[in-house]
Amino acid sequence: MGAPTAPIRYAAIGMLAAAAGVGVGHLVAAIVAPQSSPVLAVGSTIIDSTPTPVKEWAIRTFGALDKVVLLGSVTLVTAVLAALVGLLGRARRGPAVALIVLLPGLTTLAAILRPGAALVDALAGLAAMGVGALAFTHLLRSLDGETRESSVVDSDSARRPSESPLDHSAHAMGHPGRTHRRQFILGAGATGAGALLAGGAGQAMIVRDRAVADVALPTPAGAVGPLPIGLEATTKGISPLRTPTESFYRVDTALTIPRVDPTTWTLTIDGMVAQELTVTYDDILGMDLVERDITLNCVSNEVGGPYIGSARWTGVPVRALLERVGIDRGVDQILSTSVDGMNISTPVQALLDDREALLVVGMDGRPLPAKHGFPVRLLTPGLYGFVGATKWLERLTATTYAAKPAYWTERDWATDAPVRTQSRIDTPKGLGGLRAGQVAIGGVAWSQAHQGIRRVEVRVDDGPWVEATLGPEVGAAYWRQWSMSWEATPGRHQLTVRATDGEGTVQATERLDPFPSGAQGLHSIVVIVD
Repeated sequence: MGAPTAPIRYAAIGMLAAAAGVGVGHLVAAIVAPQSSPVLAVGSTIIDSTPTPVKEWAIRTFGALDKVVLLGSVTLVTAVLAALVGLLGRARRGPAVALIVLLPGLTTLAAILRPGAALVDALAGLAAMGVGALAFTHLLRSLDGETRESSVVDSDSARRPSESPLDHSAHAMGHPGRTHRRQFILGAGATGAGALLAGGAGQAMIVRDRAVADVALPTPAGAVGPLPIGLEATTKGISPLRTPTESFYRVDTALTIPRVDPTTWTLTIDGMVAQELTVTYDDILGMDLVERDITLNCVSNEVGGPYIGSARWTGVPVRALLERVGIDRGVDQILSTSVDGMNISTPVQALLDDREALLVVGMDGRPLPAKHGFPVRLLTPGLYGFVGATKWLERLTATTYAAKPAYWTERDWATDAPVRTQSRIDTPKGLGGLRAGQVAIGGVAWSQAHQGIRRVEVRVDDGPWVEATLGPEVGAAYWRQWSMSWEATPGRHQLTVRATDGEGTVQATERLDPFPSGAQGLHSIVVIVD
């Protein structure tokens, strides 16, 4: 009797079958609905189900790589489960086939249960189920054929002990067992290659379709002049006055960037209004566009953190459209919904007052990049993004907090979160080594909800607060650069910064975490001077 087939082959069959299903599922999703891709659907469900402290830890620990780590973890777990299913197929074929179908079946369920999902979102998972099952059963049959033929060879050899080793080798070389082995190897290789090709093609389609359509923005009626020269011209290491678009932070729950055709996109304003309104992208471009310089913050930003950026935004005031539809008196929130089903609540007054919240179509003179919300996003000065900056916007619903809690509200985040006054040291870097003598200290401060920044001060160790030089003022909704020169002496020193807002209130010293309404406290760093 022949030796049993090595377990590693069964594990490989499980992983190859799962890879084939995921690859084809990703390709189908790229064609019909990218967010329904098996791995992405599971990842999105994990994001929605993860407790807030864990999410904050992931953002703090992995930063911009948080989505990569999540998707990598989902892929790794899927591979391990598929390998275990393959091992099960060695002894219990029926249950193993059922499980190899169940794995993508769960991704199908995850996709269709997403907010705003349609029946088409099930197609990717169904394709993964079918392809995975076919690949699994085919590879198992190939392995079975090899095992059976090997057993025949062993039995035949036992019956013919008088043959010489040379005769036996010649007999084995012509035996069909070699053919089955080749068939298995070829089948496994083809399955793996097919999985890579299908998945790669799907990813290429998704990335290609992320490109913003060839849109030319009209010249804004309310254009503003050029920005002044920032302190980055004289203070090395300080954040530039305008954040380069390519390095502007991105924090959201979307595992794949939605692709939106501006020629078919519409924005609907409904709910508790006198008259519903639907406008197209061209309708918005035909309105009186304005330009505004605004700093945008993520509520997940820790004290001294990187999730903040400043840009020149082009758009139309939201207030004009809300006044056009006639908001009922009982409305206390505007629920904004993204094309991927994400919804965010914004206090209605923040969209109607003089801060001039915008429906944004442009960023730094160009159409919105896809990752920042193309074709249209909401932007509310003075509020953190999670309550005022919905990307890929498609609906504004006038309603109440009691009637329709939003995504973050259901997870116990604040419903109204004005940006807290904060300041940050950009240079020198924490724990950096410095030489004794004149050292430039610089950074940025912001207080969009409290009339901007009036003063910034720096303290070395336990010494007095020393006022820094402020950079050019762009506006109350924009951050302010600051810098000062320090005569550094040898030793270990702690540098701390604080800001005073435009209303005269000094930045709070009590340390608060980002949850539920934004981080608070003074930013300090330690430097070593030689």
